[in-house]
Amino acid sequence: MNIKKILQESGIILNGPNPWDPKIHNPKTIERILSEGSLGMGESYMDGWWDCEEIDTLICKIIKSKVNFSIMNFPFLFSIIKAKLLNLQNLKRASKVGKVHYDIGNDLYKNMLDKKMVYSCAYWHNAKNLDQAQEAKLDLICKKLNLKKGMRVLDIGCGWGSFAKFAAEKYQVSVLGITISQEQASLAKKLCKGLPIEIRLQDYRSLNEKFDAIASIGMFEHVGCKNYKNYMKVVAKALKDDGLFLLHTIGGNITTCHANEPWIEKYIFPNSMLPSVKWISKATEGIFLIEDWHNFGADYDLTLKSWYKNFEDHWPIIKNNYSDRFYRMWRYYLLAMSGAFRSRALQCWQILFSKHGIDGGFNYCLRWMNDRS
Repeated sequence: MNIKKILQESGIILNGPNPWDPKIHNPKTIERILSEGSLGMGESYMDGWWDCEEIDTLICKIIKSKVNFSIMNFPFLFSIIKAKLLNLQNLKRASKVGKVHYDIGNDLYKNMLDKKMVYSCAYWHNAKNLDQAQEAKLDLICKKLNLKKGMRVLDIGCGWGSFAKFAAEKYQVSVLGITISQEQASLAKKLCKGLPIEIRLQDYRSLNEKFDAIASIGMFEHVGCKNYKNYMKVVAKALKDDGLFLLHTIGGNITTCHANEPWIEKYIFPNSMLPSVKWISKATEGIFLIEDWHNFGADYDLTLKSWYKNFEDHWPIIKNNYSDRFYRMWRYYLLAMSGAFRSRALQCWQILFSKHGIDGGFNYCLRWMNDRS
């Protein structure tokens, strides 16, 4: 395989002059990437074998050009076999992502995210900065759920309580937020103190209460295809008959039932997978009616670039808590994901469900389109 020629056809030159051209420091880099695929690409960057100023642009060009770095390598095959044989997101394994990703330090996230600490895609329509875009996203969810004073709302995967706090303060509802991250739960309780909000360290499978509305924001990526149907049944049981359920999730263009690509699986989100349109429709069939499906995945590119800028700007403040290898890992994660969303290989969906249909239909999209015109 003439990798130099293939990359040049994609607008990428090894050791070239452009900011997206990789600078190779170790002569074994290409061989490692070809033999280990995306895992080798990410790990070789973490090891300092190569550098790149614009990793996001590099990844976007690679994905758009469909460059195949020997993707059917052993780590990739192993992830497929493991996912087929095991339920990687069962109750016993579910807490692993909390420990590996969300419990690595609240200071990291305080310095990387917006002032409300929202760790999911922002909504950039009419927004000038990350704070405005995240508040617009939270308000968008509240409006889609048609929240009204006195409602009781469930937030599945509540993070640091950003949605719960916003909904309680602006829409005067009470909220139960559940998370599997000890660090998130601890900080969320502090941030939501004094509001009608309860934060629990709890898995969704143990829910046994009723709510007027339910939101799940950036959590469904950790559920897994073997659990999608049960997840929807749990949500339906917890939702009142006239209530609405909003699912905010990253989505993939291709239907699979294996974990994320090997590098993301190993270092960022263990035991996670991206749902597809097919998986979601199959899981909700006979349980929910889809009222609205909104895709603003392109906004995740802007969100990730904003997180990356904050991370870089505040690294001197937090670097004593982390290693240089962690810095390279986190930089690669944020920029590679930014490039993946820019290429449109990944999506971000907000899907609104009802149990029996809304009389007259859901007219939010029409209002939104009128507002933009």
